[in-house]
Amino acid sequence: MSIEKVQAFLAAKGMADRVITFETSTATVELAAEAVGVEPGRIAKTMSFLVDGAPLLVILAGDVRVDNHRFKEAFHKKGRMIPFDQVEAFIGHAPGGVCPFAIKEGVPVYLDESLRRFETVYPAAGDDHSAVRLTPEELYRIIPAAGWVAVSK
Repeated sequence: MSIEKVQAFLAAKGMADRVITFETSTATVELAAEAVGVEPGRIAKTMSFLVDGAPLLVILAGDVRVDNHRFKEAFHKKGRMIPFDQVEAFIGHAPGGVCPFAIKEGVPVYLDESLRRFETVYPAAGDDHSAVRLTPEELYRIIPAAGWVAVSK
């Protein structure tokens, strides 16, 4: 199961105590915000794209959307969302639990500038009943991220 891989990944980084599990679903930004007890912007949603057939993850604040023009400026190509039924094969986590931890090798992860306005954010932890409490800088450091981008509206 993906959550166990994420817990092992975070334990190796000394952050096993940051995983929070819930009885209720955290599969959407709204559900996760309600479960965690925070505003939707603090939910760090991980979006999966294909760029020239290769997977790429972008983590954004839960209250923003991807701006296609800004995405193309940042990555010099148009991206498209990975089809729902193919996300796990490309990334290593199923929709509802997609996160930047313990993903398939070679998948670059970028953090959107929209996350920097929060002291603490909550990405998923590999399933649809979990989250991880981190600062944006901790998130950037432990992934490790390929960089910061500005692709949100």
